[in-house]
Amino acid sequence: MREVGWIVVFVMIFISCNALLDLSGVHQVKGTWMGSTTLPCTYVPSEGFTEQALSWSVERDSSTSTIFRRDDSGDHILLSNFRDRVSVPKHSPGNVSLLIENLEMPDSGHYTCQVIWRSTNNSLITREVTTIVKIVKVAATKPIIRAGELGLTVPAGASTSLTCEASGSPPISYRWFRSTPGGNVLLQSSGAELAWDSLRPSDSGMYFCEAANRAGGAAGQQSDTVQLTVTADLLPTMLVSRMDTAPEGSVTDTDPLYEVAFHSTAGVTALEAEVKVPIKCLHKETCSNAETSNDTFTVKDRKSPEYENLVTAMESEHETEGI
Repeated sequence: MREVGWIVVFVMIFISCNALLDLSGVHQVKGTWMGSTTLPCTYVPSEGFTEQALSWSVERDSSTSTIFRRDDSGDHILLSNFRDRVSVPKHSPGNVSLLIENLEMPDSGHYTCQVIWRSTNNSLITREVTTIVKIVKVAATKPIIRAGELGLTVPAGASTSLTCEASGSPPISYRWFRSTPGGNVLLQSSGAELAWDSLRPSDSGMYFCEAANRAGGAAGQQSDTVQLTVTADLLPTMLVSRMDTAPEGSVTDTDPLYEVAFHSTAGVTALEAEVKVPIKCLHKETCSNAETSNDTFTVKDRKSPEYENLVTAMESEHETEGI
């Protein structure tokens, strides 16, 4: 009875491992000519079983050929017309799906994924799954236009772009057009992106793109028209500061008050003036002499050391004249 029990346990473990190692995929895959596609082939790794060998083969015109093989010696591509076009993940345990790029029309056929595992007792388990691949030519679809980060209303001087997107068999060619008020259209550029480095108001207008490929023939698909609006530049704002607090003295509230530096002809060091303006005298004692002299008054900061030195010099000069 004990031997029977061990046999039952072994059979159950074997069946469980077989279930985990069953390959899963899909029955049919449709690939786009000149595009790429993945043929799924996956399993759940099981402890005690090691992947010994993997192969992908294709059946076409009643003949079967091995495309890809992986074993202890590495990966091998056995058909020259698939070289540089097929690959299988290397570091994804349980995933042995086949990626085919740059699909060609003769790639249509029956593809079989076969995996061989070796158990700890050196027994082998083989599983396989077949997928039908059909390659078709797809004409370019109606394209859509995607605006840049700033949207379709952009200030002058900014950079932006419009991108034309379509699906279908590559390669897809794109052209950009601009509608004119008279109903005519002007070719702007070729390529998926229409870009501006520095927008001008004259760039405002109606734009659309066209997408075409060999599968669709000479006729291309045209997008809807979008309106690009370029706003005028904003003029810089100039800020004019005025003194809000008037010093002590008889100065009317309606007259602007300026602080000045005095250029004297009597030996006081002159400061370079930037703006010359008429002023109101801040000191009554010097008004009569200052108003009749040939001295020049210029706008300066009243808090600067030069201003304090000049005021002191002016007062000393007039006190000397009064003696």
